[in-house]
Amino acid sequence: MRRATAGLALVVSGVLLTGCGGGDDGGAEGKHAPPASGSEEPGGGTGGGADEGGEVVREVTLEVRGTGKTQIAYAADGNRTEQATLPWKKTVELSLTKAEQEAGVLVSVVPGSVPGDDGMLRPAPCTITVDGEKVDDNQDGKDVLGCKHRVK
Repeated sequence: MRRATAGLALVVSGVLLTGCGGGDDGGAEGKHAPPASGSEEPGGGTGGGADEGGEVVREVTLEVRGTGKTQIAYAADGNRTEQATLPWKKTVELSLTKAEQEAGVLVSVVPGSVPGDDGMLRPAPCTITVDGEKVDDNQDGKDVLGCKHRVK
């Protein structure tokens, strides 16, 4: 158990450190960028839930599928680790400033191991959705680093 916990801590720190780079890694992240300045949606809104201060609110859902209990580490509205009964789901609202919309805010979930169909332990399947759109998954547990996404 200590070995699994130490391994999980190592993976979580790697995910968190990777997210600090600030570089644009492309992918689906651009789909949640705010509209270009001056663009408006019909009805006079600016889109993306923007308020007068330029902030937008994004609904982020982290999910881990499977059965049984496992350790889950996640970063969304803070960094947390918890022992959870699967399936597990966490939904938070992130209020992003203009600067956070430019750089993005890293959200991630690193699920612990669960027994696979063959009896071998493997990471539990995870997904991240932003405003109802799936933006990352770990291919049913094939990616040991879990799921991560830079919300803009």
